[in-house]
Amino acid sequence: MKNPRPIHPDFQNLLNFKEQEVTELFVDLRAYILEIYPDCNELLYHTHALTSVFSISEKLSDAFCMLPIYTKHLNLGFNKGTLLKDPHKLLTGTGNLIRHIDIKKTSDYRNPKVKALIKEAVDFAIKDMDKPTKSIGKTISKIKKK
Repeated sequence: MKNPRPIHPDFQNLLNFKEQEVTELFVDLRAYILEIYPDCNELLYHTHALTSVFSISEKLSDAFCMLPIYTKHLNLGFNKGTLLKDPHKLLTGTGNLIRHIDIKKTSDYRNPKVKALIKEAVDFAIKDMDKPTKSIGKTISKIKKK
């Protein structure tokens, strides 16, 4: 599958240190999210995890989902997961807002239930946004260079 948008070099440099299986899942899941909502902005962070955040604006507060990559695993996180309907009880976690799905294989996300959840998260983020954005379809690195 062709990536709809190249991975930012700052992110790719750090991604190269991750397990190949995790990296391959990330690349495919990222492409899947970008297929579902190609106009989203991708915000890149390197804090406790290497994280790609998908937002309807250039702001973290308008994000609808994220992909934190840890040493040997990754999650599909939903920034306002507790506010989503989640009729199939896919989301786990105990935080006030964030919920996630553990990703171990492509079937964990390439299915109609997860696709519907991502679409619901996008719709929720659009309705919840403070003001319209001019930034669409951009990748914005917030990774600090050393």
